[in-house]
Amino acid sequence: MSSLRSKLVHAAFGALAGLLAAFTALAVAELVAGLVRPAAGPVTVVGGAVIDRTPAAVKDFAIRTFGENDKIVLQLGILAILALIAIGLGILALSHRRAGAAGVLLFGIVGAAAALSRPDSTGTGDVLPSIAGALAGAVALYMLATKAAPVHAPDGQPGTGGWSRRGFLAAAGVTAVAATSAGALGRYFTGRQGQGAVASRENLVLPKPASPAPAVPAGVQLKVPGITAFTTPNADFYRVDTALTVPKVDAGTWRLRIHGNGVTRPLTYTLDQLLARPLIERDITLTCVSNEVGGPYIGNARWLGVPLADLLKEAGVIPPSRGGKADQLVARSVDGMTLGSPVEDVMDGRDAMLAVGMNGEPLPFDHGFPVRMLVPGLYGYVSACKWIEDIELTTFDAYDPYWVKRKWARRAPIKTQARIDTPKPFARPTAGTVTVAGIAWAQHRGITRVQIRVDDGPWQDADLAAQAGVDTWRQWSYRWNATPGGHNLTVRATDGTGQAQTEQRTRTIPDGASGWHSVFVTVP
Repeated sequence: MSSLRSKLVHAAFGALAGLLAAFTALAVAELVAGLVRPAAGPVTVVGGAVIDRTPAAVKDFAIRTFGENDKIVLQLGILAILALIAIGLGILALSHRRAGAAGVLLFGIVGAAAALSRPDSTGTGDVLPSIAGALAGAVALYMLATKAAPVHAPDGQPGTGGWSRRGFLAAAGVTAVAATSAGALGRYFTGRQGQGAVASRENLVLPKPASPAPAVPAGVQLKVPGITAFTTPNADFYRVDTALTVPKVDAGTWRLRIHGNGVTRPLTYTLDQLLARPLIERDITLTCVSNEVGGPYIGNARWLGVPLADLLKEAGVIPPSRGGKADQLVARSVDGMTLGSPVEDVMDGRDAMLAVGMNGEPLPFDHGFPVRMLVPGLYGYVSACKWIEDIELTTFDAYDPYWVKRKWARRAPIKTQARIDTPKPFARPTAGTVTVAGIAWAQHRGITRVQIRVDDGPWQDADLAAQAGVDTWRQWSYRWNATPGGHNLTVRATDGTGQAQTEQRTRTIPDGASGWHSVFVTVP
């Protein structure tokens, strides 16, 4: 029994050595990334590589299941896997120190390869965090495994390991302190690299729009408890993207380039040059293609920006309907993301813009500071490039952007949808008059009718709130005489073209979900 206990204690030493080595590797990598480029940290680059190689259906499942926490779940999953592997390497190193250390170095190579594969890679410097971290982790594991080796008595038999245990614990303590210090220093340097971007946003004063948003009509906001507010606060606005680390771009060094097919005059803009132009202000509702029927990935804000069509015209771009060479506008983000928009839609007179402001303040970093693109009426994955830095004019035949390569549709106009906000699913409203209410949207077409059905009864017209414009959602309400029992409430909308929302239920892939939203309630 004592022999078994000794082996278990020894294995625990090995596991602890592996975990401390992994901690050291990540801490040193974070330190070097803070000095080189925070986005080159191994967890970030490996996580990005995992996202890029994840099937679209799995990504869609992650967004549905974890919402905006999907990136945290991914990072925690990566760390959990690393921890398990580190434990195994630590136990291996007790008897094969060089093999254990080599295993740590192998992960450094994987991290370096992932760094070089990223679309925003700046070159060989991006491999330094992974390589430096792996070297530090390998040295730590070799040292700790040496300290954890059994002490042999003079006759060659294993000893009790008394001083070896004390020596290991002392070395483990020193390693933990050193790694913690390295990690803290890394976070400090990372924070310093973002200070310029933070200061540039804090000091940015947005000019007044040359074309202010039309006054919001009285009655756009219904006085119904539980209904979604007409304007979504910035802090509550949905965020769906692939960025594990939110880019912090210094507004003073930011540049936008416009080039490509049909561009007779390539242009480059600074933020100050954009802000000096006539700006427009508009209320526009954005929707993510990953939004399920009745889902939360939709928000309405007041945006301030530069008309995108004006910039394209100055660059010599002509829409394809007038003989232009390019039918696709490819927007590139500072993190390498690519989104493709139809040139015709961008230049057809709708309020497509390069936004610089959101609800009266500079764009939050989460939502694209200093500049993002948006095109009313198109799902975000083909129109709403955040942290944009490059616009290339090309054709749909010549180039597939990020999401199209992953089997999403090339063109994605937003589908007509309606959602019940109140009562919530499985609510227990009291008998009598119950207000059923929610929102409906069909960006760039508008909403002209919303209908409610109780169980299998006839469709009844809901009351519509005032409409602020065809590019925003519209609130609605219906006074229902609730009777005891279980009831299924279903909603459907009709857009400004007279097209009724389809009953056919489809998933989000490849061009957005469709179907009627319904909730089940029980009236006691």
